[in-house]
Amino acid sequence: MTALRDFWPGVQDTCTSLGLMLSLVLFMGLARVVTRQQVHKSMVHAFVLEFLATFQLCCCTHELQLLSEQEPAHPTWPLTLIYFFSLVHGLTLVGTSSNPCGVMMQMMVGGMTPEVGAMRLLAQLIGALCSRYCIGALWSLGLTKYHVSERSFACRNPIQVDLPKAVITEAICSFIFHSALLHFQEVRTKLRIHLLAALITFLVYAGGSLTGAVFNPALALSLHFKCFDEAFFQFFIVYWLAPSLGILLMILMFSFFLPWLYNNHTINKQE
Repeated sequence: MTALRDFWPGVQDTCTSLGLMLSLVLFMGLARVVTRQQVHKSMVHAFVLEFLATFQLCCCTHELQLLSEQEPAHPTWPLTLIYFFSLVHGLTLVGTSSNPCGVMMQMMVGGMTPEVGAMRLLAQLIGALCSRYCIGALWSLGLTKYHVSERSFACRNPIQVDLPKAVITEAICSFIFHSALLHFQEVRTKLRIHLLAALITFLVYAGGSLTGAVFNPALALSLHFKCFDEAFFQFFIVYWLAPSLGILLMILMFSFFLPWLYNNHTINKQE
């Protein structure tokens, strides 16, 4: 009976956190519906949707990170939550990227104009910063014993390896994820969402203990804003340049190197 009484507060806190995340998702979904009905200018419409998507992703990730730190003895529970909320984001954030690297990829392959790309990047930046202060305000309400507003403004450095390994980790994660994103376009939507959610979960499991496996500059800015202030160049290189390098390598490989290799092989075969 005593063990049950000790266990119950933890369950309540977890349920409260999950309820908070689902409420945020529902509220952002309502805001998207209103935006689609009331905003008719395409640029403004795209800006607001990208802002809402980034805001939702960052707020939920803040709460997920908090939950994962409370259950260190049960690593499968945080991974299960990551998979579930990756599905939720995949279902609700259709048409947005919530990731500057995704915008870069679309611009580099010719799927987006520089003007639209710059507007989406600005929306993501504003959404990431707003989410940080919003989650701080929510945590200040003390809904659970883990919700402490000061925590959101402290630097909790997730980089556990030296700089070269951290750069390689984030670049590889970005390369793999966006390669899948690019090549899963022909897969049925329901299956594609599950595949991407599983891939995100695997990448977090593989690289989470090294750098956090963020591979999203906007999300990294929201999660580690204070760390950018204290060690800007290290975090700029790991969380902004490294994912961008992964995107560049992916574009070079699939748009130039592999086609060149295929054409060269075909010519040699004909000879």
